[in-house]
Amino acid sequence: MPAQLVALGARTIDVTSRALVMAICNRTPDSFFDQGSYFSFDGFLARVDAAVSEGADLLDVGGVKAGPGPEVSLGEELERVVPAVAAIRERFDVPVSVDTWRADVASAAFEAGAVLGNDISGFADPRYLEVAAAAGASVVATHIRLAPRVPDPEPVYGDVVVEVRDRLAVLARSAVDAGVSPAGVIVDAGLDLGKTPEQSLELLRASQRLAVLGHPLLLSASNKRFLGDVLGLDVDSRREASLAAVALGIAGGCRLLRVHDVAGTVRVRDVLAAILEEQGDDAC
Repeated sequence: MPAQLVALGARTIDVTSRALVMAICNRTPDSFFDQGSYFSFDGFLARVDAAVSEGADLLDVGGVKAGPGPEVSLGEELERVVPAVAAIRERFDVPVSVDTWRADVASAAFEAGAVLGNDISGFADPRYLEVAAAAGASVVATHIRLAPRVPDPEPVYGDVVVEVRDRLAVLARSAVDAGVSPAGVIVDAGLDLGKTPEQSLELLRASQRLAVLGHPLLLSASNKRFLGDVLGLDVDSRREASLAAVALGIAGGCRLLRVHDVAGTVRVRDVLAAILEEQGDDAC
């Protein structure tokens, strides 16, 4: 099996058999899971410190939640995100991702030290790829049917896996054409983003069909609505379901894991890495 590499700033990391754990570090007052627990700067830094201590490989900083909610101005998002990125870079030698769909926020975050732009809009801002390429940053190409913050309760697809895979291929190619390094393009099926719970579950099961696109596949399933709806679990009871999704995703080729539960995910990841490395040795 050829090595699979992902570029994160000055680092190029082999993720052939060992996935990277991306800790969700929100600075939002209305996050669906933490409900603003880390909105204060001290609370945010405590979250980051815990995530690093628990073994996070990457920290994902966001200032606006994906779902519907009060409007967040550009200035407010910059105020939430940029000092947070700068504070992490001052304290830790861990790559930082900025979770934003605004090119201006991404650009400021890259200047502050972020090396990855996690854009759930599918590069809707026409300057996003330009500023990422200029900064030498990597990007996440995410499938979404409509747009962030826009309700999409009844999405219809012919074949959801085929349509998502084909759209991700187009987004990845546009990133490379814009000057982003091929190793710096990550793809994400966008579970819960314009998908019913059943469609999200189908995409999770089909991870292997998405992982063949030639770019590292990111899994963002942690505590999401589709897990709760399928299993009848409220948001505070989805830890085990989230870890099961991580295990299934890794087995299907997911190599970046965006999660709330860093310690639990690291343990699952390490078990799967040992198995995958053994399989790789046997194939040699």
